[in-house]
Amino acid sequence: MARSRSGTRGRRGPRKPPRRDGAFGGQVQVVDPRERGAIELPSTVTVKELSEMLDVNPADIIRELIKSGIFATINQLIDRDTASLVAGELGYEVAEQVTDKVELGDEANGEGGVSEATKEVLYEEDEASLLVTRPPIVTVMGHVDHGKTSLLDAIRTTKVAAGERGGITQHIGASEIEKGGRKIVFLDTPGHEAFTAMRARGARVTDIAVVVVAADDGVMPQTLEAISHAKAAKVPIIIAMNKVDKPDANPERVKTELTEANIVIEEFGGDTPLVAVSAKTGTGLDDLLEMILLVADLQDLKANPKRPAIGTIVEAQLDKGRGPVATALVQTGTLRIGDIIVAGETFGRVKALENDLGKRVKQAGPASAVVVLGLSDVPQAGDILRVVADEKEARALVEQRKLAPAAKGGDGSGRATLEDLYRQIQAGQAKELRIILKADVSGSLGAITHSLEQVSSDEVRINVLHEGAGDITDNDILLASASNAIVVGFNTRITETARRGAEAEGVDVRLYDIIYKLTDDIEAALGGLLEPEIVEVIEGRAEVRQIIKVGKSTVIAGSFVTDGKIVRGGARVWRSGKVIATDRIESLRRFRDDVREVAQNFECGIGLAGFNDIVEGDIIECFTTQTVSRTVVR
Repeated sequence: MARSRSGTRGRRGPRKPPRRDGAFGGQVQVVDPRERGAIELPSTVTVKELSEMLDVNPADIIRELIKSGIFATINQLIDRDTASLVAGELGYEVAEQVTDKVELGDEANGEGGVSEATKEVLYEEDEASLLVTRPPIVTVMGHVDHGKTSLLDAIRTTKVAAGERGGITQHIGASEIEKGGRKIVFLDTPGHEAFTAMRARGARVTDIAVVVVAADDGVMPQTLEAISHAKAAKVPIIIAMNKVDKPDANPERVKTELTEANIVIEEFGGDTPLVAVSAKTGTGLDDLLEMILLVADLQDLKANPKRPAIGTIVEAQLDKGRGPVATALVQTGTLRIGDIIVAGETFGRVKALENDLGKRVKQAGPASAVVVLGLSDVPQAGDILRVVADEKEARALVEQRKLAPAAKGGDGSGRATLEDLYRQIQAGQAKELRIILKADVSGSLGAITHSLEQVSSDEVRINVLHEGAGDITDNDILLASASNAIVVGFNTRITETARRGAEAEGVDVRLYDIIYKLTDDIEAALGGLLEPEIVEVIEGRAEVRQIIKVGKSTVIAGSFVTDGKIVRGGARVWRSGKVIATDRIESLRRFRDDVREVAQNFECGIGLAGFNDIVEGDIIECFTTQTVSRTVVR
């Protein structure tokens, strides 16, 4: 049932119906809110659109926003919650948002910019009564040799079902373990490279990121990269401080270095959990699993097992004996033998399913990893798998996907470049330029970051997703590709493989050796991101010297141009030093000829679109509006 989102306001009863200005200063009585049903509001709406939905004057909307400390213009976007509060203040009831969109893809393809792969997997959320709690899906990341694989092996060895050979599960790209009767799914592709590669393809498969840091080695470059990738994906982070059993372990140094990397652990008053573990001795493994379950509980992860399955391909290969074999992570719904499935640009009928223990199963519910047999071709890791009604629909969907890049006249990647970034994200309200920053030495990073901070404004900000010293590598390109960012290098170079990756992914890479050139380019890009300013230009004024009536209702003002020129466009009527009407010039004549403009010291006939109460001596001021690009002011 729809209900008001305006809190206690909804119980006070509606206000007196608001009045709206008529086109030329009159008053028009609008519909009583009590006679209107609950209003459906989109996720974002402009002030003007909201005024039209509520049938009120935009000034009423702006007035309510000012009361809440929001100074908005008529074309400014506001979010749904803000619009709900305004509507409630004006006496309207707002329908509850019961069809929120659940997105398996990641929004980091751009603020307001979602990849084509992501768009295909949007679906309406089910009723709350159909949702059940699902297990969390965890990715383990960290610096090389800090124990990612050892930690996963230790967890699997100690937590798999009793009786398995050696306690080791079959490797299918994901592992399922139990803790206290609850299941946790670990992706067996450690490293932020695989994690981000799937995000770059539009798939978000991870609920929690466990970042492994060796207690004897501390925070290393790949640790920082892993943290940056997890933050860019907006995934909760748990720090697993491994190798605490080693004699040279220094936990306090690790905690300090994490703080310097903007990861404040709970012990220091932050919100990032840190668990001390040892993959070698098994110390802290139970604590880590309990922390994962706690973080999962805070996210309230749920899915509907009764709907057709949607998931993500984790791994895929061609098996000589069995044909195309793919590991799928089911994220919602239930996948069953016999289902018609589409994955990327291939489809087929599910012939068999195998769990992570290598056993045949008939179905797989939410947060289950299974090997799928029956696809006609090998899909790519990160492709979205979904169940469709029949083979005809599957074939049509695959053909559509194959044709989509060609129809766009390019690869369709839509990656950000300094040239077209405004086009990519102008639809969003929050404007930002995402940057991966690399420099030759650490000392340069601070100077560049400081310079970039001076360029940012209140409306447009720079978001440095990751910064580091050294060459631009494949990992930098992956993060930029997944996050719709540009890569900026200062006094550094790009590796050959990274260059090829950037070309393939359409990632914009800029190399500089002078800081001011770097900041000038960024400033120009930010200038393109600013909303253009609408400037009013006064074209001219004319004095009304004669009133000519044409027919019953039309009035022509015989006028003399006293200043500038009169052109068709906006018009204001001045009388006794006050504006009495705002209208537009509908007709403009010299003698019997229609003209585009009339210069100073000439006479003309002016017909306004709707305001006819003109008297001799009135001043008609005409104006036009121009869109002016704005620049960032430092």
